[in-house]
Amino acid sequence: MKFTHLIAGLAIAMAGTASAEERITYKSAKTGSSYYQMGVEIAEAVKAGSDGDLIVTVEESQGSVQNVMEVRARGGDYVFTTPPALIGLAQGGKAMFEGKGDPAFDEIRALFPIPSLTMHFVMSDASGVTDFAGMEGKTILLGKGSFGAREGAKYLGLFGLEGKVEIADVELSNAVSALKNGQIDGFVTAGSYPAPNVIEAAASTGVTVLTLNEEQIAATKRARLVIPAGTYAGQDSDIVTTSLPVAAFTTTKMSDDAAYALTKTFWEQKAAMGETTPWWNGVDEGLMGNVNVTFHPGAQRYYEEAGIALNDAQM
Repeated sequence: MKFTHLIAGLAIAMAGTASAEERITYKSAKTGSSYYQMGVEIAEAVKAGSDGDLIVTVEESQGSVQNVMEVRARGGDYVFTTPPALIGLAQGGKAMFEGKGDPAFDEIRALFPIPSLTMHFVMSDASGVTDFAGMEGKTILLGKGSFGAREGAKYLGLFGLEGKVEIADVELSNAVSALKNGQIDGFVTAGSYPAPNVIEAAASTGVTVLTLNEEQIAATKRARLVIPAGTYAGQDSDIVTTSLPVAAFTTTKMSDDAAYALTKTFWEQKAAMGETTPWWNGVDEGLMGNVNVTFHPGAQRYYEEAGIALNDAQM
């Protein structure tokens, strides 16, 4: 009899523990990418910050479009990352979502921003290039197939450099070594700052990361972003560049309490994450304005408590 009572007591205790946990699936990017690593860091930080009440499982993804499309079949535990612009395209059935519209897209809600895809135009000190005009006649590595490669090629066209620079046929993974041996004069990369390949290039070769003026930023139609002075070796002043905002989203299927707890824990743990990986230091209230998507009611509750104002598009 006592043994039976003991088993029953353990079952009740285990049931209570299970119900206290909120399990979340976080879908971000390909394994090995910086955004997958961010997902792992968020999972660890959220578990620590919630004393284990929030358990985040990170799933590999093939990209932002897939993340959005999966909303159609996912439940209330689903959190994913994507540029906010894709949410508007999905909800409007435009571009890559043409003919693929679904009512589930209208239920997507924002939670919090994460590090932006930040454009870096990196020129070696040996090239002598300090502005975009100086790139004429130089050899530049754009990479292939990535957002940074497409955006870099677009900017060369916008700034009158199309056909005036030599595009190197080198993989972006070899950018730093190619810069060191003089095979290229510069490279273009997009990623959260500080970008590891730019850190390496600045420390080993000496580089100038080009700043865009306000007219150039306006022409790109991208968000303005400032990389603070001192981010990279030899960088004595702020770098003004552009970025593609990225944020974490869920749907109205997630409970208000879960969305509140996840959002609150993320912001409370962000400083600690930044001590380990500096790219989190680039996430602040200033990035909130780039997420022009309705925020989840649970997240809205946190921002109201924290005194962070949301704009009309976010409410």
